[in-house]
Amino acid sequence: MQVLVENIGKLERKLTVSLPADGLQNQISTRLRQLGREVRIKGFRPGKVPARVIEQRFGSQVRSEALGEVIRSALNSALMQENLRPARAPAVEATKVDVDGEIAFTATFEVMPEVGTVDVSALKVIRPVAEVKDADIDHMIETLRLQRRSWNEVERAATVGDMVMFESSALTEEGRVPAEGVERAGTIIGSGALFAELEQKLVGLAVGAESAFDMTFPEGYRVAALAGRHAKLNIKIARVSEAALPVVDAEFIQSFGVSDGAMDTFRAEVRANLQRELKGALMGRLKAQVVEALVASHAELDLPKSMVEAEAKSLAQQASQAGASRSNANQVDPAQFADVAVRRVKAAILLGELARQNSLRLDQNRLNETMAMIASTYEDPQEVIELYRRDPQLMQNLQSRVIEDQVIDWIADHADLTTQELAFAEVMRPAGA
Repeated sequence: MQVLVENIGKLERKLTVSLPADGLQNQISTRLRQLGREVRIKGFRPGKVPARVIEQRFGSQVRSEALGEVIRSALNSALMQENLRPARAPAVEATKVDVDGEIAFTATFEVMPEVGTVDVSALKVIRPVAEVKDADIDHMIETLRLQRRSWNEVERAATVGDMVMFESSALTEEGRVPAEGVERAGTIIGSGALFAELEQKLVGLAVGAESAFDMTFPEGYRVAALAGRHAKLNIKIARVSEAALPVVDAEFIQSFGVSDGAMDTFRAEVRANLQRELKGALMGRLKAQVVEALVASHAELDLPKSMVEAEAKSLAQQASQAGASRSNANQVDPAQFADVAVRRVKAAILLGELARQNSLRLDQNRLNETMAMIASTYEDPQEVIELYRRDPQLMQNLQSRVIEDQVIDWIADHADLTTQELAFAEVMRPAGA
């Protein structure tokens, strides 16, 4: 086999391979004979289909498959021989196919960049630590009570925590909104479901009360005609309801799957759930800052364009699908995700290189623990575990996640590390909240 490597760019390579076609015709003949024994064709007894019929029906397909296998095998051998690591699958083109002479093909692709030894000792990393305390369990139980609350209508004036239904109309410089009739809406005062300024205006109003006031609506307001505009708002209260929280008794506890209805068992279950969520949130925080520091330390790293483009397309597709689920079917331009794609590809290359350079292998125990943790959130954990074991794609995604977490922990252990104690609520608070 003869191999020629051409550099056609910083990371672009063109591989030209030629090899004897020895055995290709034999492989084709063998496959055709095997098909003759196996296929069933109307009018012929099994195993008695004439060779010319097999050739007519399947000859082209068999030759294509056999040639494809020969080229794939030769390409893999050439890549290993030249110590080349394609960033993505090469584009292959057969340039010569002579079953009695020679096969030649070209493969064009981008290679993974030469990163060199990745030294993380100078990276400054803060590992957040936290624990679930009794007060956090108390707060979660109160949250569960709020989720199961019922509402009772009242005649008094509305206060914080009440559910208020109201009718409204607004007058802007452009006109009345809505043009006719009223807009009907509702909110729980203090929830932020609308926005704080409007919810505060509802406080002190009882059923039938009317009020008018000037207000500037936020840019993202759900009524497009009012978003970001100043208006005079007229409202009329239609209903005020106060919350009735359920008692935390055996029936309440059993409704969450705790069969014995005991408070101690319930609190233990809540603690376990919170600890699981906390573990994931702590890893997420650690991963975010480790990746940021790692990417910043390799600002000049050349990236395969094909990987960046593929990542941007994937992100755009996810955004389009999310938009479609909100009845917004507009396609999203991948260019919008170019910067994010660059960061993610660079992080993936560096994390992968660290795993390779330091011989980090998938920890099967950690994989099993992660799978069990995911499964424990479902009604039938064993069924979820079996699903992962049966679905190669699900399992591959899980394995990638686990090995990535292992690399993040390795970096933290070998970087300039300090720890920061945080409260559970602070760790779980959404970014930017």
